[in-house]
Amino acid sequence: MSTLQDNIARAQQYMQRFKEQGVLNHINGESVPAQSGATFDTISPVDLKPLASVARGGSEDIDRAVKASQEAFKTWSKTPGKERRAILIKVAEAIEARAEEIAFTECMDTGQALRFMSKAAIRGAANFRYFADKAPEAEDGLALRNDTQMNVTSKRPLGPVGVITPWNTPFMLSTWKIAPALASGCTVVHKPAEFSPMTAKLLVEIAEEAGLPKGVLNLVNGFGEDAGKALTEHKGIKAVAFVGESRTGQMIMAQAAPTLKRFHFELGGKNPVIIFDDADIERAIEAATFMIYSLNGERCTSSSRLLVQDTIYGEVTRRVADIANNVKVGHPLDPDTVVGPLIHPEHEKKVLSYFDKARAQGATIAAGGEKVGEEGCFVRPTLFTQANNDMAIAQEEIFGPVLTAIPFTDEDDALRIANDTEYGLAAYLWTNGLNRAMRLTDQLEAGMMWVNSENVRHLPAPFGGVKSSGIGRDGGDWSFDFYMETVNVSFPRKVHQVPKLG
Repeated sequence: MSTLQDNIARAQQYMQRFKEQGVLNHINGESVPAQSGATFDTISPVDLKPLASVARGGSEDIDRAVKASQEAFKTWSKTPGKERRAILIKVAEAIEARAEEIAFTECMDTGQALRFMSKAAIRGAANFRYFADKAPEAEDGLALRNDTQMNVTSKRPLGPVGVITPWNTPFMLSTWKIAPALASGCTVVHKPAEFSPMTAKLLVEIAEEAGLPKGVLNLVNGFGEDAGKALTEHKGIKAVAFVGESRTGQMIMAQAAPTLKRFHFELGGKNPVIIFDDADIERAIEAATFMIYSLNGERCTSSSRLLVQDTIYGEVTRRVADIANNVKVGHPLDPDTVVGPLIHPEHEKKVLSYFDKARAQGATIAAGGEKVGEEGCFVRPTLFTQANNDMAIAQEEIFGPVLTAIPFTDEDDALRIANDTEYGLAAYLWTNGLNRAMRLTDQLEAGMMWVNSENVRHLPAPFGGVKSSGIGRDGGDWSFDFYMETVNVSFPRKVHQVPKLG
């Protein structure tokens, strides 16, 4: 196994091109600076030193990218699905060939541990393969017959779409949005998060080198208030797919309202993992801790509220605290690291603020609750106990390696606590009672639920939330429903009486 020093040396080789060239926009097949010449730095959360200069795009860059997308749409939308499939399979193969480069770049830009980011490219390639295989049938519909008519439905790509992705696992989430858009025949303008823009540039380069035509996928870096706003307001963009905070989703909806765009929002979560005393306690604890302490807790589906039946609350929280205290915090390229640095000092400040809030509201810090070291954005995995669902630590999305444990008495109490939040993305239920699992999953307010399991993704299954956690579904045919318009053509099966007027 490679050592930390070996990995740092390889990462520096991969990062050298960005240090020398910067992270440029990519429009109509060309790497270009922002038209204004403006830039900003992306920094390493390990030591807060600049990694590269990034083009700061604005409305003029977005407009240029949209025009390139509109022109490319004329041919890409008419490219047969079989041909689109062949190109996207080559993109998947090219992603796999550069998996290490993607992983190392992502680790340095986000602070995520290599043990998790080493799979980012593989999952991204899997997204491209899955949706590529569906491209030949993307336009297919139904034949609906009655006595007098045969209605034939089909699907057509919408047009140029905007994709705005987050900073936590940027490469995988970018492919999760972009692959079905391309497979459906849409063209894309991608605006990645300003905190982690580097692998978005790798993706568009890899895709074009693999044969994706110029202008089909365009990249504009920048901030939400300039590039993001220009993208969501642009009348040439037919839909916006966004992953991020709920309040940002609200802003995007307001900005795009005059142009009547279609939206897909994957937003925040405060997801409960509910453990009953008849559950397999050991597996439940392992799943709960994995879902909050992996990926630095910076994931929308993290199990950030631990709801435990009061008869086993002491045992479960004690064992969770032991795990939290033994999780290795360190450099993201260290093979043994589980929790790396949080993405940015701004986010670290937010996460640290909840430790004082917890104490002020009467919760106990059973593990963690402190910054690690003086350099970078390292925070110790944390467990709050003696908490109730009215506390800020139970209601607000912290988005870090921070878990709030709340006791409950019975099914009704567990259901009340689980649903008492503005969010409704995911829920995890641990019980060996089949009838109980049926009752609770019928009543839990979440778009996705896992029984006796952590989050295990199945690409044909729908992904998305309810309430403030989002609008719409990704995955399988649900992705194509978003990126395509369903049309209906009615044919007469026999001559019928046409109404006569006048």
